[in-house]
Amino acid sequence: MTRRAGLAACVLLLGVTIVLGLAIGARDLSWDVVLHALRTREGEAGEIVWAVRIPRTILALCVGAALGVAGALMQALTRNPLADPGLLGVNAGAAAAVVLGVVLGLPDGDVPRLILALIGAGLASALVMALGHSLILAGAAITATLTGLVAGITLLDQNAFDHYRFWVVGTLADQTLDLLRYAGPVLLAGLVIAVGVGRVLDVIALGDDSGAALGANPARTRLWGLTAVALLCGAATALVGPIGFLGLAVPHAARLICGARQRWILAYSAILGPLVLLAADVLGRIAARPGEIEVAIVMGLIGAPVFIALARTRKVADL
Repeated sequence: MTRRAGLAACVLLLGVTIVLGLAIGARDLSWDVVLHALRTREGEAGEIVWAVRIPRTILALCVGAALGVAGALMQALTRNPLADPGLLGVNAGAAAAVVLGVVLGLPDGDVPRLILALIGAGLASALVMALGHSLILAGAAITATLTGLVAGITLLDQNAFDHYRFWVVGTLADQTLDLLRYAGPVLLAGLVIAVGVGRVLDVIALGDDSGAALGANPARTRLWGLTAVALLCGAATALVGPIGFLGLAVPHAARLICGARQRWILAYSAILGPLVLLAADVLGRIAARPGEIEVAIVMGLIGAPVFIALARTRKVADL
């Protein structure tokens, strides 16, 4: 199967998953009912589809694509097959900003929290990149520091803890598309930069000296690539909270299908990311009816065994 055919198959499978996401929930809807609701927006089914399931589906598409592409970029830029976008301290920075906003008495609500999370994620990522070339060590240090700060504040401030505990469980439920007005441009900027960087990722994969000899600028490429990772992960985390393992696992699935060509890996990751996230969301709805399990929890339950398997497999060393 060619790479284009494989990508088309992934797009088709994503379409099927979108249909399942619109039909399955606390109240299952037949496909005929879903089609009628999409056309007319009438009745209870119309309210369920348009007010609840379409917004969370759109968010899953945006967040899944962002985290998938960010993971592929992170692994390519660091040449570490076990690298995760969270290494830049994005999750910890966003959490710290949200908690500090509560303590400082800043305006509450979804939009202010989104803006705070974006700022915190961006500042943490910038600090990690400024500390030096060892991103893993710098990211671990910044993440540990910010995590300790968040733990200390939430232990001392009940109000901050109440806000934090609802935000820290990443979920697609009860989110509105209004937030995309603020996070959407950030996501778009990250994707545009990622496309530009993707053109030279295969060149710098040969090594900095070889890449420079072939006309690439490894340092500049790495800087722009990490900027894209920060924008994509920051916006995604600000929208739905932290979701782990997606950025780690999706690029590996892409490599299994399309090989080691980085531009193809980015394209596949942009499709497989929302596919996996939507599938996990649907699984969470089915597993705990009439309630649901948050998608970040489902991803953790799926991702932890995948991470262990990857860490024990020698093949992950081949990027």
